[in-house]
Amino acid sequence: MPQIEFFGLSTCVHCKRAKEYLDKCGQKYNCTYVDMLAGEERTKAIAEVKKHNPSMSFPTIVIGDKVVVGFNEQELAEALKEP
Repeated sequence: MPQIEFFGLSTCVHCKRAKEYLDKCGQKYNCTYVDMLAGEERTKAIAEVKKHNPSMSFPTIVIGDKVVVGFNEQELAEALKEP
């Protein structure tokens, strides 16, 4: 399974639902709450999100070479399938 990077906001209901879905599927992922970061760490996280999602909306979930923006269960399920 490819590495999963989850970028979200701690107060975002869509982020919470997306994390719950990944947990339900038994997926391991690295979670970064961009709003909880400061300084250089925050700058780096924002740059990483913009690289995958220029509109900077959340959640932005990077699964290998696939990017899922927002919480869409069907899109997440497709991205999680082995190639």
